Amino acid sequence: MGSKTFIPAFEAKVGNWKYYSCLMKYAQVAREIQFAHEIGGNQDLGTMIQRGISARTKEITDYLLTNENRFLGSLIVAVWGGHPEYTPLEMSADAEKQEMLEGIDRNFGVLTFDGTHQYFALDGQHRLKAIKDAVRRDSSLLTEDISVIVVPHFDTDEGRQRTRRLFTNINRNVKTTTPQENLALDEDDGFSILTRRLLDEHQFLGRDDVVRVFTRQGQEGDLRLALKQVPISSPSWTTIGSLYDIVREVGFGLHPSMYKKEHRATDDVLDESYGVIVERLEELLDACGDLRKKYEASAAPEELRAPRGRDGDGHAFMRPVVQAQVAKALRSVIESDLIDWHEAMERLRSLNWRIGSHPFSAVWIPTPESSRKGKMAANKESSTLLYDLLLVHLAPTSKAQITRALRAYKDLQRETYPVTAEDLGSLLTERSQGQNSAAGALGAASSPAAAAEGE
Repeated sequence: MGSKTFIPAFEAKVGNWKYYSCLMKYAQVAREIQFAHEIGGNQDLGTMIQRGISARTKEITDYLLTNENRFLGSLIVAVWGGHPEYTPLEMSADAEKQEMLEGIDRNFGVLTFDGTHQYFALDGQHRLKAIKDAVRRDSSLLTEDISVIVVPHFDTDEGRQRTRRLFTNINRNVKTTTPQENLALDEDDGFSILTRRLLDEHQFLGRDDVVRVFTRQGQEGDLRLALKQVPISSPSWTTIGSLYDIVREVGFGLHPSMYKKEHRATDDVLDESYGVIVERLEELLDACGDLRKKYEASAAPEELRAPRGRDGDGHAFMRPVVQAQVAKALRSVIESDLIDWHEAMERLRSLNWRIGSHPFSAVWIPTPESSRKGKMAANKESSTLLYDLLLVHLAPTSKAQITRALRAYKDLQRETYPVTAEDLGSLLTERSQGQNSAAGALGAASSPAAAAEGE
């Protein structure tokens, strides 16, 4: 490095660490900061830092290149060889502004980058790699800023131990946001945006208690976002997390930008997608046991889920596990071009939506005393079984698929499925006849006589 670079910085202390908080341009970061494995001389530290670098840096690079709302958190950088060159400075101003500076210029100075020290990323190596890649592809990013925290690193046994401890402390104590928190806060994921909009605007889903958003926990009354379970005594139809999953499943065939979590779709695309999803959700709520009308007519919606003393008579679509598998199966059969949306709604409407009835009995465990009492099955096998049964009730693809689903039911529930393979197989015949009719119509239209008639 032939010239010096001066970086404004504040010197600070915490515990037994002295560190420097500064602001750097992406150009300076890309030029001055390296990875531990590039410096050498400390292979165990280099391996430790390098281990986390993976292909996911491409996502961050794309984010920097395409998202105008891009923002990266601070990098933590270690100085190979000890303390960086830091020069304290005093701020000066005229009398009118001097009072504003009182106490603010404490520990203010500059760091000098002149090639006598080497800097490597202790935390934020994915962000560093993404910055280096992004500025090579778009030079306009060179002038953007990022906060950098600089700590000393000494290449001794004690120094390496101290740096390793800092690295593990940083990564051990970092708490990533949960999927529910991302859902509540994300302004780029189109489906998160539309889920929140449903809660704000939709006549049914926006009603109090229909969608469980928060749970109250702790003696101080702190609020936490709801997970994907609804307590048996809750009046809620579903949770915010489950609603998001349903919205994603029924949101097939939308503009491609809706599926890019790192890049916000345009307002026009979001508005158009919202209209499609609202229409599909409303039709789904009606097709699934007329859920919305029954919910609105119920004085105690929790009784709709689990009537007292006869839980097995509860409405299946009041259970998040059923909601999830219905939405997933619906998307599968439609995207596979087995049936269209209208036919899928008709077939859902034909089911008995009592939780103790088929196919929902796949996730229901009745008590030995009465089939009207029991509990939900919490295992993955039961959820998978419900999905497989829904597929053969909506649009089976073969007799073998039907046979596998019925055999899996008998193996798991220890009883024969109440719908026969022959009855389910009739859906295969209906679909085959429909395809033959379509093919015949196409053939007739293609014949010379039809062509002449068309002329």
